Amino acid sequence: MKKLLSLPPNLVDSFHDVTGLSREEYFCTNDPVGHKLGSGGGTTWLLQACMTTEDGTSLAEWLPREKRILLHAGGQSRRLPSYAPSGKILTPVPVFRWERGQRLSQDLLSLQLPLYEQMMDMAPEGIHTMVVSGDVLVRTSQPLQPIPDADVVCYGLWLDASVAKNHGVFVSSRKSPQVLKHMLQKPSIETLNELQKDHYYLTDIGIWMLSDKAVELLAKKSMADPNGPLSMVRSSSAGLQGKNGQLKEYDMYSEFGCALGTNPSKPDEDLLDLKVAIVPLQGGEFYHFGTSREMISSTLRIQNLVNDQREIMHHDRKPHPSLFVQNAVCKYKFTEDNTNIWIENSDVSEGWTLSHDNIITGVPQNHWKVNLAPGECIDVVPIGDTEYAVRLYHIDDKFAGAEQQKQQFPVVADLEALSMLQTLDGLALVTSRMISAEEISTEANLHRLFDQRKAFRKLNWSALAKNWNHSVFYQLDLADAKREFDEQHIEMPPALDADAPLMTRIHDAMFRGESEKAFALLREGLLDTNDYQQIPQLSVADDQIVWGRSPVRIDIAGGWTDTPPYCLMEGGNVINLAIELNGQPPLQTYVRPCQEPRIVLRSIDLGAMEVVETSEQLRDFMHVGSPFSIPKAALVLAGFGQRSLKDELAAFGAGIELTLLSAIPAGSGLGTSSILAATVLGALNDFCGLGWDKNEIGHRTLMLEQMLTTGGGWQDQFGGVLGGVKLLQTGRGFAQNPQVRWLPTDLWTQPEYRPCHLLYYTGITRTAKSILAEIVRRMFLNHGGELRLLRQMKQHTLDMYEAIQQNDFERMGLLVRKTWAQNQALDAGTNPADVAKLTSLIDDLCLGYKLPGAGGGGYLYMIAKDPEAAARIKQILTENSIRKNARFVDMSLSTTGLQISRS
Repeated sequence: MKKLLSLPPNLVDSFHDVTGLSREEYFCTNDPVGHKLGSGGGTTWLLQACMTTEDGTSLAEWLPREKRILLHAGGQSRRLPSYAPSGKILTPVPVFRWERGQRLSQDLLSLQLPLYEQMMDMAPEGIHTMVVSGDVLVRTSQPLQPIPDADVVCYGLWLDASVAKNHGVFVSSRKSPQVLKHMLQKPSIETLNELQKDHYYLTDIGIWMLSDKAVELLAKKSMADPNGPLSMVRSSSAGLQGKNGQLKEYDMYSEFGCALGTNPSKPDEDLLDLKVAIVPLQGGEFYHFGTSREMISSTLRIQNLVNDQREIMHHDRKPHPSLFVQNAVCKYKFTEDNTNIWIENSDVSEGWTLSHDNIITGVPQNHWKVNLAPGECIDVVPIGDTEYAVRLYHIDDKFAGAEQQKQQFPVVADLEALSMLQTLDGLALVTSRMISAEEISTEANLHRLFDQRKAFRKLNWSALAKNWNHSVFYQLDLADAKREFDEQHIEMPPALDADAPLMTRIHDAMFRGESEKAFALLREGLLDTNDYQQIPQLSVADDQIVWGRSPVRIDIAGGWTDTPPYCLMEGGNVINLAIELNGQPPLQTYVRPCQEPRIVLRSIDLGAMEVVETSEQLRDFMHVGSPFSIPKAALVLAGFGQRSLKDELAAFGAGIELTLLSAIPAGSGLGTSSILAATVLGALNDFCGLGWDKNEIGHRTLMLEQMLTTGGGWQDQFGGVLGGVKLLQTGRGFAQNPQVRWLPTDLWTQPEYRPCHLLYYTGITRTAKSILAEIVRRMFLNHGGELRLLRQMKQHTLDMYEAIQQNDFERMGLLVRKTWAQNQALDAGTNPADVAKLTSLIDDLCLGYKLPGAGGGGYLYMIAKDPEAAARIKQILTENSIRKNARFVDMSLSTTGLQISRS
């Protein structure tokens, strides 16, 4: 998804260098110097400039190639002078005290994009363009609603008239609240109150999605000659330029927007046919970073979104929450009297005295004695190769009009001259020339500015790691942290003490690249040694057999959210269904007593047998290549192998014969190994009188998998142990005991739907361990992108829950398709080329499909659009088999789950 940025001219050439962002993904330009284009003309200019670099022949041909997000951030930032040189869009934003997976180097741009990208991923096929503002941060605490299929989709918030009067508003009839009637710009409170009698109004938050048709019309309205194509010429001094007269000033909101709707406030015949939808951003939050005060107040509001101390991941020592220090060295000791302080990319030494409403940016290392009165701010900006501009200003200064051009700020020759100062009163003695606010922005050396910020951040990394208990260090994206440590050759922090919280030690181990230690610590948390202290007692007659049998499971939403350590940190949501294959539960276990004091293990499907006569043999469940790792570990969890096995079996009263049958290929993706383990544990539970219920069996299966170091979550075993279709949910913490909500089964059992569910064995084998290891590694490291995706998957599971509750077959199938897309986003190896080749043959016949489990091979679950489509799918895949052993398998819903019986 391409990002197109309109930036200040001085930032365009250095943007990719100072941010490290990809030139392929991020296109930058500035509006033509000396020409006011307005937001509409600027949008057209930005699109045309990008199209020119990609050899597009016309908007009609070029727009459908991919989706694009346009961010307008080319203003002069007159009311936010501290970030005018580098643009408001790159304003550094402190890590949220309640959030996990953020970066120490994050800025407004990186925080904006995830929501916009999610919206564009959901956009209808005809929408390829989103236009947003660069100086706001929009968040939402609720899931995004489906996006209407329209030419223009505008997002808004329900805001009070006292706020709405300063913005654009979307007006709709109460009878059709999603359809725009007209748009108003900065209406009076009286107008808004009058409207409410029979209308709704939403406040525009600057998120507009445009169809290709709407973009072409916007471009036409932005041209001085609507009938002539926009010409582009290249200027060596200012990049792409438009020929005079080709583009005119055209506002996207007051002109284009006010011409939209069923009864527009400024009708335009060319735009009357555009279909417009307005969408309330449910749970939306709007944070403006347009002024100095807003930068501090918006950051404070975000930090205070969560005040529950259980949700805040470190113990802060700030005397007031409105103190923000980042990318800086600050030796000033704050008191409760200090409020609304922003220090960034600066050195504040012992000689400084601060009060309140102070902003300090760009100040290099110094030994000054500075006393900042209330509202006083200082900004130091590198100019050229060696110079510095020093800007002293008031927090409410706007630098509007002539103030922007007034040459009032001193420039000093170099850092040595700046360092000679004892106080700022001596600035006049070292000033080489005066410079205006506008000249500061155009002449700023952004490479020097960002290099200084990086150097300060290098010092911060060491301090944060050392002071981890009172800092954000271990809640950061540790993959990004490790990259910065390596790139800047930062010494690794001291090892954590053993009394540090276990989860922190787990994060620390993976941060250091000690993956085996991280997994060992995770096992330590999940395994309670007291769980081995069972006292098994023979609970059957000499001639009885305990028979355990289980279905397998298909996960249709939320898989991976059940996997430690993610579920330990945030809990998990999964919906899966228990199924039998060819009318039978495919996983079975038989346990019977024998006279000899030994344990005999057999596998019917593998044709293997092993005799265990010592505890050492039993506890060797990690033996490579053993087909009996699962029953050995299960017997240890049942209480055997703690002392002499012969003595234990003598006290038990019999030897044990345990036989396995797995009527399903390895690497099936149906949760085979986990459910087989649960089946073995369930049979031993009955055989040994252990008193475990199904929930405890599921919990011990999770422990067993940790003992075998295969990892994995809890959804597999609970998917098979518990029958039917169900939503499984856990909260945070090491005690993962899923709550179960059973769902109606009509979508799988009713005659009109049952034939639509198809299960096809691809013949492609894979093991989940390699896919699992990489995904779990990123969980350990708080990988920001992965955490965002897992949270979306949790919410998606609740959407699936709602669809099944409503008996909505089509929506359920389409949500399975979305589940598959999410799985692939998590790991591309989920969908190998051979599988993609198969699904391409039947894609248009399915509502949705996925490889169950971790993916990579095994079974393919498909939901056909109707029984006729199902028949066609069977024919196509049978005729185009890519493996000799590929085949369709009859699947049916199991309502019983794990069954245990005795002969």
